[in-house]
Amino acid sequence: MLAGQELSLELLDEIEARLAVFRADYGTDCPAEYTFANLYLFRRAHRYRYVPDRLCPRIEGRTYDGVGHVMPLVPLRCFGEAERRRILGDNACFFPIAEQELGFLDAATLRWSAQRSDSDYLYAIGNFIDYRGSRLRKRRNLMQQLLAHHELQCRPLTADSLPDAQRILRLWLQDKDKAPGEADAGPCQEALEQAARLRLKGWIYYASGAPAGFILVEALGEAVQVVRFAKGSDRYKGIYPYMFHQFCSALGGGIEWLNFEQDLGLENFRQAKLSYQPQRLLPKYRVVPA
Repeated sequence: MLAGQELSLELLDEIEARLAVFRADYGTDCPAEYTFANLYLFRRAHRYRYVPDRLCPRIEGRTYDGVGHVMPLVPLRCFGEAERRRILGDNACFFPIAEQELGFLDAATLRWSAQRSDSDYLYAIGNFIDYRGSRLRKRRNLMQQLLAHHELQCRPLTADSLPDAQRILRLWLQDKDKAPGEADAGPCQEALEQAARLRLKGWIYYASGAPAGFILVEALGEAVQVVRFAKGSDRYKGIYPYMFHQFCSALGGGIEWLNFEQDLGLENFRQAKLSYQPQRLLPKYRVVPA
């Protein structure tokens, strides 16, 4: 029998309260996984379970490459070697552990490593507002071509606009030659339907009156927003740079960074994320007993 319990929306406040402590501590460098919305939406992909242990409440699951892991909901430094081994159980590692935690860990009893495919991509919002410089010229040109051919409008995601967002998701699946259950279509559909309850904010973009793309974002801290989903139709070249540009241009004061999450080791994801010139890659560590 699997340990713990399946993630459900009834657990939102309990788990989110613990994750909020990490986010406040880590600030801009907080891993993208440290929100209930992320854990809940990808609960099936990672086989997440919530273990409400008295000493160490935690999430247990599997990484994208199939490794069993534990995500403690209290700092790992709070536990000695014997307790850490008990918590880890049959799982292979603690993950994702932020870089800030490593300074508190004892290298004599623990080892840690980071994989490039796990790292989050962090961008200054100025990248998207100006698309300045030769390395961002292609993004700027694509956006300008889109604006030359279409009148663009942006509307918040609401119950009224939800069908348009769902249509965009279907078009995106067709463009990528994916079935409805493939890629991240399932979590994305659920995110659209549960956006308000999961504390996600969404915007839909129209080109000449037709639904062209949408983004769903979540606050990861006072200064950073994480882009959970961005979907657009291939028939509107430049819709992605335009969406990011418009979103960042409309942000209020205090928001300085966008987190685009990890690339999963997929070359097309990696190249797309690199094309926007990240300022930093944020490593996430796998910690194991020495």
